[in-house]
Amino acid sequence: MFKDNRFRGVTKDDLRKDLIAGITVGVVAIPLGMAFAIASGVNPEYGIYTTIIAGLIVALIGGSHFQIAGPTGAFIPILLAIVLQYGYEDLLIAGMLAGVMLIIMSLFKFGSLITYIPRSVTIGFTSGIAVIIFTGQLENLLGLENLEKKQYFHETMLEILKHIGSINIYSIIVAILGLLIIIYLPKLFPRAPVLLVALVVPAILSVIIFPGNLATIGTAFGGIPQSLPGFRLPEFTFDKLLYLWGPAFAIAMLGGIESLLSAVVADGMTGKRHQSNKELFGQGVANIVTPFFGGIPATGAIARTATNIKSGAVSPYSGIFQSAFVLLTLVLFAPYASHVPLASMAPILMVVAFNMSEYKTFASILKLRTSDSLVLVTTFLLTVFVNLTVAVPVGLLLAMVSFVGRISQVLEVENITPDKYVDENGTSIDNMDEYVCPKIASFTIRGPLFFGAADRFESTLSNSIRKRPSVLILKMRHVSMIDVTGVSNLSTLVKNFIKHNGTVMVTELNETSLDMLKRSGLYDTIGSKNFFSQTSDAINQALDMIDTKKCPYCSKNSGENCRMFNKVMSEQNEL
Repeated sequence: MFKDNRFRGVTKDDLRKDLIAGITVGVVAIPLGMAFAIASGVNPEYGIYTTIIAGLIVALIGGSHFQIAGPTGAFIPILLAIVLQYGYEDLLIAGMLAGVMLIIMSLFKFGSLITYIPRSVTIGFTSGIAVIIFTGQLENLLGLENLEKKQYFHETMLEILKHIGSINIYSIIVAILGLLIIIYLPKLFPRAPVLLVALVVPAILSVIIFPGNLATIGTAFGGIPQSLPGFRLPEFTFDKLLYLWGPAFAIAMLGGIESLLSAVVADGMTGKRHQSNKELFGQGVANIVTPFFGGIPATGAIARTATNIKSGAVSPYSGIFQSAFVLLTLVLFAPYASHVPLASMAPILMVVAFNMSEYKTFASILKLRTSDSLVLVTTFLLTVFVNLTVAVPVGLLLAMVSFVGRISQVLEVENITPDKYVDENGTSIDNMDEYVCPKIASFTIRGPLFFGAADRFESTLSNSIRKRPSVLILKMRHVSMIDVTGVSNLSTLVKNFIKHNGTVMVTELNETSLDMLKRSGLYDTIGSKNFFSQTSDAINQALDMIDTKKCPYCSKNSGENCRMFNKVMSEQNEL
């Protein structure tokens, strides 16, 4: 179904580079996997399971050379909402449904369509997600305990304020230490595994200096098992499929967007090109298989993919090595993870949130004060205060309405009679009014004749031809497309004009639009003899149809006006 040339030509030296890159990414992926799982309302080991299984599957059958898949911060609000509303078991089913949807998207080649989502929408919901992630870690940073998990942002903030009196100073110390490590360690030791150090060092210090004084993975979740869980089939029911399809669709859309954006970033860093539909297929399979082993939804991770490339990755083998390394680490060191303070997770996720917020881009779009700014703010606020399943559709709808409004302004209806004329002797005729034939109306139409502009097209032309000329010439060389609404409005205009004994001539129409008129029947209404490839031919025929002896304008000078009109219009229409 999809050709895969990603593993061809890989040498032993390439494998060595991939091994180093895989281990490097694995070191980054372990703390992130646990942190994202905890923030999503599930046990930390589920994040590790997802890192191992989804990372392996996407590396094997995905469409990018360097994609690293796993749990990501973008999923946190959706997954947490599902867990709070339906429970962990239903989260697994939603993840599998999302995987099926991604495979369907790949089969229908939707890979390129997802990339058309406006920047204002993506920045709006990613910034909103960043706010949710950041504020969601205040509980761990402050060491607040016995907080009830809430689905909505304002409820979470009220719950934090309600327990603000129980701040744990040890948690704040650990969180600040972790943040300082994340900020300054890369400056001192660029190759050091920053996130892992930010977990290990606070864990060691908390055990030695103030043991038992703050919550850890062990006290909160009972530790992490040393192996993958056995295969299990979630309990499917028809009712569950009905109420989970909405959250599943949100997971599929967000996962598809993020994975393809990650693949595009990888392409920009390496010069190679991914296969978007194959990537969606790989992500779909990963999300179907992972829940059978307790894993949560996954997608391509931009930061980990970039780390993979910067670490020297050559082929998808690096993703395979990453999964193997994380599995080995799980087997060997899982018991030690129980000593990791939850407070040390807070700065990691807060930094992730800050990096994904794209606050500079957010501010630049906001400063534009355009319809894009409205789309941005609306999507952002709905993401924060409602949820992504509402924010993204509403953002897309607003963006679409805005686009239709802008593109409708592109349509122009212009009378093509020039304001002045210079004859062959160089004599300038500034006032052409006395040479303009009142029996012929000629217009140039520019832009798409579609539902957003069709009404304005009809009203503009109707207002311009109130003097009821005998012939209406429509030059449509610059009409890029005509839709059903455009045909309908054009048909109303044509039939009304013909009803008053007028003749409509259409010139220079492209083949696609001409075919649309033929299929709609409007071609026959206008008459095949009234379609011209050259506007000058239409003008000549229009002049032949006019009886100059009965014309009060031309009868005064034996049709001189008509001959001047023909000459001027023919030259004008060559432009």
